[in-house]
Order: sequence, then structure tokens, then C-alpha cells
Amino acid sequence: MEVPRRRPDSGAMTTVHLPTEREPAVWPRRPFVLLGISLGYFMVLLDMTVLSVAEPDLAASLHTSIAGLQWATTGYTVTFGALLLSAGAVADRYGAHRVFRAGVAVFGGASLLSAFAPTLPALVGLRAVLGVAAAACVPASMSLIARLYPDPAGRARAVASWAAVSGAAVAAGPVAGGVLVDLAGWRAIFLINVPLALLVLALTAGRAVRCPRGDRRIDWTAQLAACAVPALLTDALIAAGARSWAHAAGSAAAAVPAAAVFAVLERRSAAPVLHRPLLRGRGVRAGLLAGAAVNFALNGNLFVLPLLFQQDRHLGAAASGLAFLPLTLPFALVPPVAGRIVARVGPRPPILAGLTSLAAGCAVLGWAARAGAGYPWLASGLLLAGFGVSFVLPALVSAVIAAAPQGTAGAAGGLLNAVRQMGATLGVAAMGACVGPDAETTWALLLAAAVCAAAAVAFGRGAAR
Repeated sequence: MEVPRRRPDSGAMTTVHLPTEREPAVWPRRPFVLLGISLGYFMVLLDMTVLSVAEPDLAASLHTSIAGLQWATTGYTVTFGALLLSAGAVADRYGAHRVFRAGVAVFGGASLLSAFAPTLPALVGLRAVLGVAAAACVPASMSLIARLYPDPAGRARAVASWAAVSGAAVAAGPVAGGVLVDLAGWRAIFLINVPLALLVLALTAGRAVRCPRGDRRIDWTAQLAACAVPALLTDALIAAGARSWAHAAGSAAAAVPAAAVFAVLERRSAAPVLHRPLLRGRGVRAGLLAGAAVNFALNGNLFVLPLLFQQDRHLGAAASGLAFLPLTLPFALVPPVAGRIVARVGPRPPILAGLTSLAAGCAVLGWAARAGAGYPWLASGLLLAGFGVSFVLPALVSAVIAAAPQGTAGAAGGLLNAVRQMGATLGVAAMGACVGPDAETTWALLLAAAVCAAAAVAFGRGAAR
């Protein structure tokens, strides 16, 4: 805002720029603040991928089975996915900068404690805390970007930078994790988050990122019920994979009343967790199914393939991380190209092509695992899968938001992210349950291929209506 002021030296009138409510006062620091926000998202995504290559070392250190490894992974994604549904409302209610910085601080502290976890249950509990902190960071980071860049063009460039950093996290996770595990064991992968969290807190300090409080309501009881349902279903799948049938039946049975309680609470709530009008759109439901399938395959592959690399192919942790590069490098390289394709032809063709590529990649991986084929075949499957995921995800955001009712774009984006994390949880649980003796991963990989193929058919039908 420009206001006239008289210069004290000459008495001449000039204008002085004063920041408005929508315009942060410290413009020169915006690139550094954006870097801090992006590194916060980098840290959250890094924690989802860096653990994969540490699985064998973690299992040997804490004397745990595949079921224990599944919970070490899904303890993070269950709470992350479920709480994403309300995390945006929390950021609006208490101020996005407060929620983001609190999430980063808790993430750094819980990571430090995770590095010294004495037992598997302690590690799983801390991973759940990390999921809560991650859920606080992600929606709040988008609010902070909108606050820092009120003009649409600048905001679009900022979001592109934020997304590029996330792609780098997916690419760097397995490689960095493998190097750290070979150097210092699995505990080192959590220590890397501590200096990252401190750097993020330093970069995002100051008045430029302060956001006002709001008055959005949050139904914590319904939110807890929303966490309980996927947690019980995940426990049932993990127990079934461990052939603990009584445990699996008990958890599955408990999920039924938990789901009923959640449904009742949702109907009575003045601030429901799920945006019901949003779910009525066929295009939205088709997009959510596609998003769940993509993360089912991606996170399931990140869980089972290190077992194949290290136990069947006898690769070290660092070599296993490098072996993932054909899968992860497209995440950093393809999204800008995919964005231009979506702008030209719309989101439907890239989503269908990406799901098909992902299904084909998982099928090739399953065949290579069964036949004992060499790494070039595995690399081919990983490359197909990597291109598939990196084509689908940018287009999927556009498709879901375009299919959402007017005024629900934010809710649609939050719901898509939550469903994707639920897909990741189910992928680790279901594909881990299919891993056979001696790290036999064929059926797990073929399951991922079948899920992606079915999602492609369902999306093609649902998006066409």
C-alpha cells in the first residue's frame, strides 16, 4: 500500500510502501522462507522413503519380523493420512505458522528419540508421533506459501519450487538411507532429520510467515475414530501376513464397530472430518481411487524391494539405495513435463497412461523376481513404475480439483493427500503380507500390478461419466 509522506530533508512529498494484511513485511527474505517451507516438506517425504533400505539392519538390530517392519513403516503413514483430514482446519484455527513450526519442532525431537529407540514398540510409537507432526506440516506449508505469495503468478512459481523439492526427497531417500545405514546403522537415518528441522525453524522465523488465527471448528472425537479404523484394518492385514489368524480376526472385527462409531459421529458432527458433498462427485471418487492405488504400489514396492535386493540378491544397503534410482529419479525430472502435457490435453490421458505404466512396471518386477532375472530387468520395471507414478500424481491433483464442487478445492486436495497415505498404509500391509519365505516377493509385486490395472479401468469409467 502506498501512502504519501513528506521527506524531512527537503520537505518534498514522496510515497512510502506499507505492508498490508495480505502482504508480508519482509519481502527480501521470501526466498529463504520458501526454502525453509520446502525443506520442511522435504523432511516429511524423506522420512517416508529413507527407512526402506534400512529394513534388514533394523530387523537384525531389534530382532523383529516382517510384521514388525510393517508396523515401523505404517505407524507413520496411518497417523499421517488420518490426521491430514483435519490438519488444514487446525492450521486455519491456530495460525498456519504456529502449526507448521510446532510440527517441525516435534518432528525433529521425535526423530532424535527414534534414533535411540530401545525396542520395536518404542520405535513404532515414535513413528506415530512423527506422522502426527508430518500431518501438521503439510497443509500448513501450503497456507504459508499462499500468505507469502498473494499474487497468482508468484504463487504458482513458489508451489512449483515446493513440489520440485518433494521430488528430490523421493529420489534422495533410498540413496541417502543406504549410505547412512552402511556407515552407521539404521539409527543414523533418523539423526539426519535433526539438523534439517533446526534449519527449517531458523529459515521460517520472523514476522513474514505469521498468519492470523481463525474460528474453524474441529471434532477431535470423530478425528480419533477416523484414526482407529485404518489402524485396526492395518493391524488385521499385518497379522494375517504373519499367519496370526486369531489376531487378524480380532482386529478386523473391532474395525467394524469403530467404523460404525465414526459414521455416527460424522452424521452428528457440526465439523465433520470428511467433506460429504465432495465425495458425491464421480470424478472425485475415481481420482481418489487412482491416488490410493498409486501410493499402494509405490510404498508397497519401497517396502518389499529392499528385502529382494538385500536378502535375495545380496546387495548392501548403499547398493540397494542406488538400485532404486530408476524408480525415484523420474520424480525429480518428469513432473514439469507432465504439467505441460496436462495443460495441453487435460489430466485424463496422463493418468491412464501413468497407471498403465505403473501396472506394467510392477508386473515386470514380479516376473523378474520369480525368474531370478538380472538387474537390467529389474531396472526396466522400476523405470516403468517411476515414470508411471510421476505422470499420474501431477495430473491427479488437477483432475480431483477440477471435479470437485465449487469452493471445495482445498478440501479436495487435503482429502486426496489423506487417501494417498491410506493407500500407502494398505500397500505396505497387504504387499508385506504376500512376502513369502526367503524374501519371495513375486506375489506382492503382482498384487500391486493388479491393483493399478483395476484402478486404471475404474478411473477410465468414472472420469468418463
